[in-house]
Amino acid sequence: MGGGELMPQVLEFNLPDLGEGLTEAEIVRWLVEVGDVVAIDQPVVEVETAKAMVEVPCPYGGVVTARFGEEGSELPVGAPLLTVAVSVGADAGSSEE
Repeated sequence: MGGGELMPQVLEFNLPDLGEGLTEAEIVRWLVEVGDVVAIDQPVVEVETAKAMVEVPCPYGGVVTARFGEEGSELPVGAPLLTVAVSVGADAGSSEE
């Protein structure tokens, strides 16, 4: 262990439960591309459920490394939406030198 390098950690963001007992949502429009930098709580995808059109915010800040599901496809709740590479150590406050 050592060297003050920041290792990005890739976090998977799954389609959240959007309430009302819904089990799936359709991807209407991606709001980000692979390689885009996203901020915490930035909307990343627009989905349509049986009830409404919803913009889903990403809980992480980082670089989008992959998107799952094409526009027009249905995703079950809990399925991966995208992965984000997050710099670990940048604000973890782990080692103060």
